[in-house]
Amino acid sequence: MATESWEGCNFYSCCGQLYLERLLLREKCRRKQLFFEEWFLCGAVPVDFFFGSASMVKRAEIWTSELHRFLISPKFCAYEAPSPTSGVSYLATKCVDVKKHHQKSKWFMPWGPNQCEKKIQKFSEAMQQQIGANDIVFAIHVPHQSLEMSSWFQFLLVVLQFEIEFQIGNEISEGAVVTLDVSLGYRDDRFSEWTEMAHSFESRKLNCNFSSPKHHDSQGQLYDCDLLPFMELGSVAHKYYLINIRLPVNEKKNINMKIGKHKDLRLVGIHQNGGFTRVWFAMKTFLTPSILIIMIWYWRRITMMTRPPVLLEKVIFALGISMTFINIPVEWFSIGFDWTWMLLFGDIRQGIFYAMLLSFWIIFCGEHLMDQNERNRLSVYLKQIVPIGFGSFCLFIFDLCERGVQLTNPFYSIWATDVGTELAMAFIIVAGICACLYFFFLCFMVFQVFRNISGKRCSLPAMSKARRLHYEGLIFRFKFLMLVTLTCAAMTIVFFIISQVNEGHWKWGEYIVQVNSAFFTGIYGMWNLYVVAIMFLYAPSHKCYSDADQSNGDLGVSGGEELQLTTTITHADGPTEIYRLAGKEAQE
Repeated sequence: MATESWEGCNFYSCCGQLYLERLLLREKCRRKQLFFEEWFLCGAVPVDFFFGSASMVKRAEIWTSELHRFLISPKFCAYEAPSPTSGVSYLATKCVDVKKHHQKSKWFMPWGPNQCEKKIQKFSEAMQQQIGANDIVFAIHVPHQSLEMSSWFQFLLVVLQFEIEFQIGNEISEGAVVTLDVSLGYRDDRFSEWTEMAHSFESRKLNCNFSSPKHHDSQGQLYDCDLLPFMELGSVAHKYYLINIRLPVNEKKNINMKIGKHKDLRLVGIHQNGGFTRVWFAMKTFLTPSILIIMIWYWRRITMMTRPPVLLEKVIFALGISMTFINIPVEWFSIGFDWTWMLLFGDIRQGIFYAMLLSFWIIFCGEHLMDQNERNRLSVYLKQIVPIGFGSFCLFIFDLCERGVQLTNPFYSIWATDVGTELAMAFIIVAGICACLYFFFLCFMVFQVFRNISGKRCSLPAMSKARRLHYEGLIFRFKFLMLVTLTCAAMTIVFFIISQVNEGHWKWGEYIVQVNSAFFTGIYGMWNLYVVAIMFLYAPSHKCYSDADQSNGDLGVSGGEELQLTTTITHADGPTEIYRLAGKEAQE
């Protein structure tokens, strides 16, 4: 009895090394030698401008840097975990239904004590023994002998490939369709009876090419046939699965006619690796309470203010809620329960987060462009948010058309027909184009923000030296934050496109994209770090500044300049100084 083992590093030794690194990190932070310290505390993060408390900023940045090292460090176990998925090839055993469906068990096993009574190696044997095509059953046992499946595999995707020989007089006709009579059974030990999980009649269109000249010398050579979608299970709750496939022939109804001379039938089973599943669950379990605590702390800071929350603060809180929703490790329940809807639920959570993240970036940039009269109004952004919501809804409908139907029929696939394939391909291509257009539009908005902020520099020479340096550092740090936002947006768009291509490559068998565990965990960690950083940096300070808090001796500015400078995050203008400075009203 063998199951998938975690092929990653030793968790305790790995995290013990991580603990020592974190101790060294704290020491470096105290000495201000860390690159993270030099950039963020010495001029890359709006310290006094975002928080108003240097000690809080220091603690926040040390915590963020430690979280970054914990998630992204090459020494972390996720980098040494196996790839997200594995593919296993199966060759079907050709069994003969000698009793014409009158066997005690209707299931045909390819091996073992209850294996089928009669087998054939080649179809020529069936012709010699006068065995009809309707009496041949292709039997596949998943997994291979002496192995067992595990609920840590999370899902099982199976694709089908026919091995068809070229034979003059029995060629594959153009647009040939294969009709399959398929049954799926399961059991949890090697001695119990098989329980039927699904049974269906499915059709798959053959897409085969023959590169050699079609003459007598080429007979026996194989067609080059594309992989065909066959089955997808949303959970792997049982240890053993049995697949029986028949190719029924009916000349009157033209079923399975002119489909060539079949030699063999192969399946490829794709499942999530158990080691990657453990790493993924561990990350979610760690990040859920972390994000939740920070979100509660952030909203508590907002409610402590005398003014009502502005739109930007509400959107940041909503972004934290969507991140928490996607972090909640409900997948743990799939280990003990047969929840076939987990794939669909995961896609819904992912879609909600995408919609919220894309909407946040639009509002985040827009709030630093609007004047004071236009700010804090969600209606201003409806032209951008409505298309995002519509696109997310279309993604949900597309997903529901396939995975929703697969809840009752795991053999269903939208890729099985020409119309479905064209729609699915068109949908993926349009989604990729829209994602790229969104990124270009976001770059344009960031450029406008940069131009708007740079326009304020004309008033800096008239300020005192201390105040000028303050605002120059403030502008530089904000630009750095916007570039981080663009980087995060670019990585998100790339991840979305690659995920769509990677989901489809087994189905349309043309483009193959390898995605390793570091890419998945890295993007997921990047999202969490970005949301954490935004909530920390835009949390209002608990201090209420007054004219007496900043004397002329401290800043070296005149009383008029001091009055403007103290209009900070605790006032009604907005969450930060840059929020006020970026507005058109500030330029006036």
